[in-house]
Amino acid sequence: MLRSLWLSSEALQQVARRTIYSSARRQVDNKVPLKQKAFQEDNGMPVHLKGGSVDALLYRTTMALTILGAGYVVYELVKAAYPQKKD
Repeated sequence: MLRSLWLSSEALQQVARRTIYSSARRQVDNKVPLKQKAFQEDNGMPVHLKGGSVDALLYRTTMALTILGAGYVVYELVKAAYPQKKD
């Protein structure tokens, strides 16, 4: 029983290894020069927004979370500055 389980496990490993190592590599286009050209273009736009709408969304989300976080910190500081009521 254990021997057959061991043999099937080894066979499965061998098939998986053969599949991984014998598969053809995909050719990936190098898009770095195109991105460099787009980001180095002098069009008056800040570099942190040159990535398009996704960058704008990330920027606005980050700014909103920063403002909300700063507001919450101020709220907690004001709350901690006043003594608690003993009712």
